[in-house]
Amino acid sequence: MAEKFKVVLCWHMHQPAYYDWHNEQYQLPWTYLHGIKDYVDMAAHLEAVPNARAVVNFAPTLLEQLDDYVQQIQAFLRDATPIRDPLLAAFNSHPAHTPFLSQPVEGASNGDTSPLVEARLTLIEQCLRANEERLIQRFKPYQALAELAEQLKESPKLVTYLDEQYIVDLLMWYHLAWLGETVRRSDDRVKTLIEKGREFNKTDRRQLLEIIGELLSEIVPRYKALAERGQIELSVTPYAHPIMPLLLDTFSAREALPEINLSGISCYPDGKDRVRWHMREGIKTFEQHFGFTPQGCWPSEGSVSEI
Repeated sequence: MAEKFKVVLCWHMHQPAYYDWHNEQYQLPWTYLHGIKDYVDMAAHLEAVPNARAVVNFAPTLLEQLDDYVQQIQAFLRDATPIRDPLLAAFNSHPAHTPFLSQPVEGASNGDTSPLVEARLTLIEQCLRANEERLIQRFKPYQALAELAEQLKESPKLVTYLDEQYIVDLLMWYHLAWLGETVRRSDDRVKTLIEKGREFNKTDRRQLLEIIGELLSEIVPRYKALAERGQIELSVTPYAHPIMPLLLDTFSAREALPEINLSGISCYPDGKDRVRWHMREGIKTFEQHFGFTPQGCWPSEGSVSEI
């Protein structure tokens, strides 16, 4: 009999830091979108197959952002504190926070577009950032909304003819499509929203935001429970996902790319100290969220060298 080959399945959960401290806004929504889709689905698949074994790695920057999103959504639901993510902020039904939804928009007389028009166009464009085949076309109401939105690329001024309901429905379908498959199959609230299909109201918007907040808040506890019962091992990445061999010795790049041009490049200042800092802060962040010390580390991009 042939010797058995041992294989470790390592699922790397990573998102870089998208928060811009200058304008106090998240620049991209991928942390929470992958949270409500891939991260919850993976946990559900593991929970459904108790004999499955895997290693799941979390980047510290991902853990921090997930927690921040949870805190922001809870604060909004509790006392209407504005959410510092443009897409999630659009769920706010208060006119003062989403004037581009509640106020009529008109193009400026000089041919330029007004700020409200620009805000609507930006939101519409953001709600099209989804795989066309797997996320848009499979939902007919979303597909119809997206097809109309595509026409705006040729004639942006057409947005002045679209009412608030169109924007709300597009926003809702974008997030319904991004929800994990296991969520759409198991959550009756989501099923009801999908069946409704159109003309979503303020109550629907709040309910979907509540669902998003619940899903994000459950990610760490679910993976922690999987680890505690021995089904998975949890590991961590150095804090801000640095390529550690390059911090230690920039010229180690030649181990992978012998012909790379490194002229004019010097070694990273205090590289060893920075590596130690990233390792120390990464472990510290992991401990803060999971409550125990990780037993393993997945180096950023799997980067190792002979150093």
